[in-house]
Amino acid sequence: MKENIFTEHGEPIAGALDSMKRSSHKLSRFMKCYQPMLKGERYFTDRELSFLLHVSRRTLQEYRNEGLLSYVRIGGKVLYRESDIKELLDSHYQRAFPRK
Repeated sequence: MKENIFTEHGEPIAGALDSMKRSSHKLSRFMKCYQPMLKGERYFTDRELSFLLHVSRRTLQEYRNEGLLSYVRIGGKVLYRESDIKELLDSHYQRAFPRK
């Protein structure tokens, strides 16, 4: 009677290990981007917001100085509330007009 021996290189085990590695990689990528909410609100750092808006961190400082962009300063850390960012973008939205 032939006995089945499972090894890490055998089809059932190798497939399961490969699947677990892919899942682990996807979870790691998700956790890098995950931002937990605080009372239903997300906050962004200078670096995150400058990346999202494609502006420099110095430009964000100018927006703060001009009173254009609301922020929270805790110690030396500046945070921006997602709803404030959306409000700023909405208030400066320019609707396109069709050409005649």
